[in-house]
Amino acid sequence: MWIIQSENSRMTEPIIEVACAIIMDGERVLVAQRSEEMPHPLKWEFPGGKLKPGETPENCIIREIREELGVEITVQKLLPSVKHTYRTNKVKLIPFVCLIKGGEISLSEHKSYRWVHRFELNQIDWLEADVDVFLLVERYC
Repeated sequence: MWIIQSENSRMTEPIIEVACAIIMDGERVLVAQRSEEMPHPLKWEFPGGKLKPGETPENCIIREIREELGVEITVQKLLPSVKHTYRTNKVKLIPFVCLIKGGEISLSEHKSYRWVHRFELNQIDWLEADVDVFLLVERYC
């Protein structure tokens, strides 16, 4: 007996929740380039990371930016979440508009960073999921 399973009947893959920071400085936005060792090497992204069990998205982004960039941030507002399906997983990006309130940027994971004018974000070689986030910047910031 053969059992044929349609794509719709497959078990639902868990969605990885990721908080990301849209760090603003006037009209400029901080973007970070993934290192050669990271998945999707050398693509640009809004920095952030995965939520830990029981962690709120806001606490996650504060922790992740402290760990990845070495700075303290103030969260200004939450933007609408973005979902993206990669070949091997699904992610839900939870973007926050933030400001740096202290410290000097020191990269621990990324290859580089730069400040980009908000109207030049469409010229960046983005990580796929972050494309929809930069569109939110154009709309809400």
